[in-house]
Amino acid sequence: MRTTSNPAFRNLPTTGGYANFNYGQGQTSPFGQAPAAPPQTARPMTIDDVVTKTAITLGLAVITGTLTYLVGPPAVALALPAAIIGLVISLVIIFKKKVSPALVIVYSAVEGVFLGGISYVFGAVFSPGIIIQAIAGTVGVFAAMLVVYKTGAIRVTPKLTKWIIGAVAGVVVLMLVNLIAGFFTPGGLGLRDGGGLAIAFSLLCIGIAAFSFLLDFDAADKAIRGGVDAKFAWYIAFGLMTTLVWLYLEILRLLSYFQSSD
Repeated sequence: MRTTSNPAFRNLPTTGGYANFNYGQGQTSPFGQAPAAPPQTARPMTIDDVVTKTAITLGLAVITGTLTYLVGPPAVALALPAAIIGLVISLVIIFKKKVSPALVIVYSAVEGVFLGGISYVFGAVFSPGIIIQAIAGTVGVFAAMLVVYKTGAIRVTPKLTKWIIGAVAGVVVLMLVNLIAGFFTPGGLGLRDGGGLAIAFSLLCIGIAAFSFLLDFDAADKAIRGGVDAKFAWYIAFGLMTTLVWLYLEILRLLSYFQSSD
């Protein structure tokens, strides 16, 4: 399996089906019969498959998110159920043994509803402009990390991979501890109260999410070069989607801290 901070890529095989034949040309079967013909294999994945599937998932999320946002106040009530449903679907996708394009599509639609609801809340509390700023920031970070990866400015090494995976695990633990502490102490550990520590924590999360894109790109690149089945492009699209959602939420939260202090 791929080594990446994104659990969505746990289902990507390490090699394609093109070098895994049990019996190839010039070999005999274990029963001494005539050479067995190589099994039929599916088409190998290409960069076009990744781009197309990613565009479909993101496009659907944008559409459902926009429609939810335009619904108005009812969008607030849709955010929490969509978040729960999205979490359940994501877990099914991650642990499911077979690729399920339908689940990835449904996940994208549900996440769009969740993001639309959350965006409406932030837009109502602060200003609609914060949504545009968060979207622009997310697109900017994604594009910047893609350029960084393509130019080789930062190479994805085993050491960097371990560092990013450890960092992701660390912030997840801190989020959970902060959530639990919030039940006993107002503001918990202060990681989400809008203060200086909260700003620093959001910047840390944004940085880790940005670096996680490098692992996502590397996993996709290796899958393509390894001849992985084209259907696994849906997993890559799902993985990129999860990282983008996390990045957008952290940027949105960070912007809200700055507007609150004005």
